[in-house]
Amino acid sequence: MPIESGSSAAARQVKQKRKSHTISIRRTNSSEQERVSSQREMLEGQGAMMSAVCEEVCVQSVEDSKLPPSIRQTLLELFGQIEREFENLYIENLELRREIETLNDRLTAEGQTVDGGDLSKGQLKAKASHSTSQLSQKLKTTYKASTSKIVSSFKTTTSRAVCQLVKEYIGHRDGIWDVSVTRLQPVVLGTASADHSAMLWSIETGKCLLKYVGHAGSVNSIKFHPSEQVALTASGDQTAHIWRYIVQLPTPQPVTDTSQMSGEEEVDFSDKDEADGDVEGPNESPTIRVPSTILKSHQGVVIAADWLVGGKQVVTASWDRTANLYDVETSELVHSLTGHDQELTHCCTHPTQRLVVTSSRDTTFRLWDFRDPSIHSVNVFQGHTDTVTSAVFTVGDNVVSGSDDRTVKVWDLKNMRSPIATIRTDSAVNRISVSVNQRIIALPHDNRQVRLFDMSGVRLARLPRSNRQGHRRMVCCTAWSEDNPICNLFSCGFDRQAIGWNINIPALLQEK
Repeated sequence: MPIESGSSAAARQVKQKRKSHTISIRRTNSSEQERVSSQREMLEGQGAMMSAVCEEVCVQSVEDSKLPPSIRQTLLELFGQIEREFENLYIENLELRREIETLNDRLTAEGQTVDGGDLSKGQLKAKASHSTSQLSQKLKTTYKASTSKIVSSFKTTTSRAVCQLVKEYIGHRDGIWDVSVTRLQPVVLGTASADHSAMLWSIETGKCLLKYVGHAGSVNSIKFHPSEQVALTASGDQTAHIWRYIVQLPTPQPVTDTSQMSGEEEVDFSDKDEADGDVEGPNESPTIRVPSTILKSHQGVVIAADWLVGGKQVVTASWDRTANLYDVETSELVHSLTGHDQELTHCCTHPTQRLVVTSSRDTTFRLWDFRDPSIHSVNVFQGHTDTVTSAVFTVGDNVVSGSDDRTVKVWDLKNMRSPIATIRTDSAVNRISVSVNQRIIALPHDNRQVRLFDMSGVRLARLPRSNRQGHRRMVCCTAWSEDNPICNLFSCGFDRQAIGWNINIPALLQEK
C-alpha cells in the first residue's frame, strides 16, 4: 500500500475543512430562510385570522344588535376603517420583512469572508425587533383613534337630550361673522354679517327688529354697551361705528321644539341647500343708516371691537397690526397698541377690570393693562403654533385662547407661564365664548361643529348637526346668554344664519 506524503495529507485536511464550512453555511442559510418563511406564513395567518374575526364581529353585530340602524351603520363603517388600516399595516410589515430577508442575505454573504455570522444574526434581531415595535405602535395608535371615534359617536347621541336647537335667525344675505346678546332689557340678539349690515333680532320669535346699514364694508363684529341701548360695530371699511337703537319686542309665540328628528344620522349638505338663504331681508323692520359716532384711524380692516368696563372707552383690533383705544365721548384716539407682527384677529375686554387681550396671526396673544392711568403694560404669550383666532376673559382670573392649530388653552392670569389646561380638537377653532355662571367653553369650528368643554378641558357635549338642524358651513362665533330661559347659547356661521340653543346645563354637568 502506498504511503501518503505529509503535504498531500495536509491538503486533504484543508479541503475537508473547507467543505465542512461550506455545508455549515448552507445549513445556516437554509435555516434562516425557513425561519423567515415561517414568520411570513405566521404573519399572513394572523392577518387572515384578524380579518375573519372582524368580519365575524361585524356580521354578528348586524344580526344580533338591538342598536338603531343609524348607530349600527356607524359602527360597521368604523370597523371597516379599522380593518382597512390593519390591512395597510400588514402590507407595510410584509415589506419590512422582505427588507430584513435581503439584509440577512447580504450579511450572511459578508460573514463568509469576515467570519461575521454572529454579528449578522445580532443585526437581524435588532432590525426585526425594531419593525415589530413599529408595527405595535401603529396598531395602538390606530386602535386608539378608532375607539375615540366610536366613543365620540355615542357621546353625540347622549347629548341630544340636553342640547336642543330652539330657533333659527334667517335674513342675512351673506355669512355671519359675529353674534352678541344685550346685557340689559329688552334682551335682543345682534348679528354682524359680510353683507355690510348688522341686525337685531327677537330671541323668542326669530323676527328681525332693526337693521343697521351704515357701513360700506363687511361688518365683522358687534358688541352692546353694558348699560345703554347702544351698539358698537367694526367693519372692513376701516372704521368702527357706535349707533343707538330702540326696539319694540313682538308678542312671544309658542316655541316649536325642533329637537325631534326622523333620524339620528348626520348628512352633508350640498351647495344647492344654501339657496334657502337667498331670501329678501326683512324689509318691514326699521333701518338705521347713520351712526352717532365714527371711529377712524386704522389703515386696514377693523376685525373686532369691544367696550371697556364702564362703557366710556372702546378698543378696536385691525389688520394693520395695531389695536386702538378710543374715548367714546370725544371720538379721539387715546392709545395705539403696537407690537404684533401680523394682522390682528380679535380683541376682548375684561368684564370688571381695565384689561384688554388681543390675538393675532403671529401665533401670539397680548395682555394690555390699563388699570394704572399713567402707564399701560403689555405681556406677550406664545402658546400656539398657528393663528390665534380669539382670546377671551372669564369672570374669574382666566384667559381662554383658541387657534387654527386646533387647540384651545386655558390660562391663569396670576401665572401665565404655561396653560393650566389644553383642549385638542380635530378642526380649527374660531371665536370662542365662556359662560359667566357655569364657566363652560363653547368652541365653534371650521368643520361646522360646536363643542362644549369645561375649564379643565373635559368635553361635555357636541351640539347636534344633522339633516334637520345645525350649521351647514363653518361656524364663526358663539355667545352665551344665561339669563334667557329660552335660548342660553347662540352660534352663527357662514351659512347665513344664527341659531339659538337651549343647553340644559344641570343635566349636562350631571352627564359629565
